[in-house]
Amino acid sequence: MEKVLLTGITGYIGQHCAAELLRQGHAVVGTIRSRSKADATRTAIARVASVQNLSFAEADLLSDQGWSEAMKGCSYVLHVASPFLLEEPKDENELIAPAVQGTKRVIAAAQLAGVKRLVLTSSTFAIIAGKDSGRYGPGDWSDTGANIGAYAKSKTLAERAAWESARAGDMELTVINPGAVFGPSLGAKIDGQSVTMMTKMINGKVPMVPDMAMGMVDVRDVAKLHVVAMTATGAAGQRFIACTAEPVEMATLAKVLREAGYKKAPSMKAPTFLLKFMSMVDREAKGMMPFIGKKAALDNSLTLKVLNLWAPARTCRNLAGLKLLMDLETNCRFVAMTGMRQSRRVRVRSDLWSDNSCPRCARSLRGAASGPAGPR
Repeated sequence: MEKVLLTGITGYIGQHCAAELLRQGHAVVGTIRSRSKADATRTAIARVASVQNLSFAEADLLSDQGWSEAMKGCSYVLHVASPFLLEEPKDENELIAPAVQGTKRVIAAAQLAGVKRLVLTSSTFAIIAGKDSGRYGPGDWSDTGANIGAYAKSKTLAERAAWESARAGDMELTVINPGAVFGPSLGAKIDGQSVTMMTKMINGKVPMVPDMAMGMVDVRDVAKLHVVAMTATGAAGQRFIACTAEPVEMATLAKVLREAGYKKAPSMKAPTFLLKFMSMVDREAKGMMPFIGKKAALDNSLTLKVLNLWAPARTCRNLAGLKLLMDLETNCRFVAMTGMRQSRRVRVRSDLWSDNSCPRCARSLRGAASGPAGPR
């Protein structure tokens, strides 16, 4: 049984990574800033995986204390901890400092502990920010000299710091670059930024749709990619894009929500001039501005080739299969189907799972069954 240290275990992606590791027979040490978060995190993960081999260690990304002890006996590290916030902070270093310093600190501790490989959660925002519309791949980097927002800058600088630190030692480094992440939250709190945005759309708190498009991925696929990349041959030294090859417009998401019965989802596009005006007083609008009007396609062929996760039969070529079903009162009916995955296990009650699929996506797949493998 391999022992894996996982940072960010209290978060949206981190809890799914923990569950996937435990299901595959690994022992997991989750780092938390306070022991008070341990019970709630254990309970959340226990809904989908046995937590017999789950333990916790106190460690803070902004402190050296606790990391050496936490790393003892660990063969691998998944460094997932880093917030995803579109809202622009008053000081960009609120995001940049913990992302960059924390990444350096975790890598240094892992190298001293003799860890074989570290898998870092980065973002497609470390690839496409500051770029015009076009197609980008693992060899591309965001332009930190442009006005790209604090989040994109933090992810870019943190990933660059990771590669620089990794070159100083023998430990292998692999990076996962997810797009917008959707899917069920294991904890009571829906803490993913993408999911939060959908919640606001459903509640009618987003009156108009921004002219924004993103590559998308299911959170369970993100977790599987992290675990596969941890040991996959050929994964060391690589960046893996984890999202649909083609960007999905926010207007498409809103349309899918309205068709699913959520009538408060917006139908009008927000004029760019209005968003520019709002960005002067609204920090979330300010955080969106660098991506308004841009549509970045992404080359995920290396991910499909090396990590071999997504089956061609489940590829929705026209991306009509994005389906979100939420019961906001109980926070237990939630699913996201991206263009990468046609069939999903839909959580309709906290104690019941069943196989369902989006009819529109299924129809598209029947018509494309003989088409080429992989995303368009």
